[in-house]
Amino acid sequence: AKEEDLNKIIDQLKFDNAVLKTRAATCTDDDKQSPLADGVEDEAVLKARVEQRDSRIAELEARVLNLEQIRRKMHNRIQELRGNIRVYVRTRPFLPSDGQSTDCCVDVLPDGESLSVIDQRNNTPLDFKFDKVFPPSAGQDCVFEEVSEFVQSALDGYNVCLFSYGQTGSGKTHTMQGSGNNAMRGIIPRAVEQILNQAHLMQRQKWQFTIKASFLEIYNEELKDLLVHMDSTGTSTRSTVAKKNNKLAIKRDANGKSYVDGLTQMKIDTESADVGMEQLDAVVAAAARARSVASTKMNAQSSRSHSVFILHLRGFNEDSGTIVQGALNLCDLAGSERLDRSGAGSDSRRLRETKAINKSLSCLGDVFNSLANGSAHIPFRNSKLTYLLQDCLSGDGKALMFVNLSPTLESSHESLCSLRFAQRVNQVELGKASKNVEYSKNGR
Repeated sequence: AKEEDLNKIIDQLKFDNAVLKTRAATCTDDDKQSPLADGVEDEAVLKARVEQRDSRIAELEARVLNLEQIRRKMHNRIQELRGNIRVYVRTRPFLPSDGQSTDCCVDVLPDGESLSVIDQRNNTPLDFKFDKVFPPSAGQDCVFEEVSEFVQSALDGYNVCLFSYGQTGSGKTHTMQGSGNNAMRGIIPRAVEQILNQAHLMQRQKWQFTIKASFLEIYNEELKDLLVHMDSTGTSTRSTVAKKNNKLAIKRDANGKSYVDGLTQMKIDTESADVGMEQLDAVVAAAARARSVASTKMNAQSSRSHSVFILHLRGFNEDSGTIVQGALNLCDLAGSERLDRSGAGSDSRRLRETKAINKSLSCLGDVFNSLANGSAHIPFRNSKLTYLLQDCLSGDGKALMFVNLSPTLESSHESLCSLRFAQRVNQVELGKASKNVEYSKNGR
């Protein structure tokens, strides 16, 4: 009570001081001669009241922002303890390829967690709520800021998976890879940069990290190494024809963890972040040249495969002998598509690709349904995609799904399908993730 009374006195003194300052600045001899009518406040008092209220509004807004940050941290902590797969939704802006129409089917609400999508069948909005919802105006930096803590978990020894889902042409590859070296960079380059910077800082605490990168695609249910033409120095070459013919296979090690046998692993320099980022640029460029893409009616550069960027992390602490081994899996899933819109049905090759894409996405949905229902058997082996991500989705790791949406009215049906799928995914509880930690004196 005493503190509250003291604060009231301080506020009153600030108010009186503001009144006196205003009067001193504006007072003239004529003002002294003209008394105010009873009950009428002079300009100085009114100005002081406005300043007082503006200050109070700013203070309350700061408190609201601080409480919102605390709420978000508590929400993320609860989700982590429950092991929920977090779901973020991002709507892309309109593009020239969308035509002249600017009628948007997606409305992102100010709370940053809710959105509504127009159902064209009856022209009514349907409401959804997720862990985070980004409006079309959200930049790449804003998006990465929300997932940076999640990315950090890989360096702490967790098996982490972040994958983008949505119809073809909704901005999945832009979210994951982006373009250029500045503001348009996507999650992959930003994640590697963060990990390299953090690994460098942790050297002061006697940590030594080894980081290796792999990039593969799943094309028509076949695993393909996208770095097969890179040598150990990171130089692109065509001399590895023999290696290209080796089929990749998903296997399990002695500890039951999955790995891809025969997959190229490019070492990323941890001593210099600049050198490390140059190596990453070479990796991404080589993968982009090798990835299967084609033009469809919905996307001039439509990905015809699922791509998975894997960052293998191993850290050793000289003082404690602690060894942590984490993995960051960043998946750019091929877009689900309808043959009548993409036009893929008129080309036998595109048709086969579309069938393979939709089948694997259906298998992913089956896995999430089984996890949500607590089924004894989870059909991870039904597709290469789900088998590859088994460690991340079986309770040992952390998973986050990005749902990418197109804003056009023509895409409202696909957007609703994506969001309904995301709702089921958001209900999956994997349980608390486990760290991969060992202890050794020599770091082996």
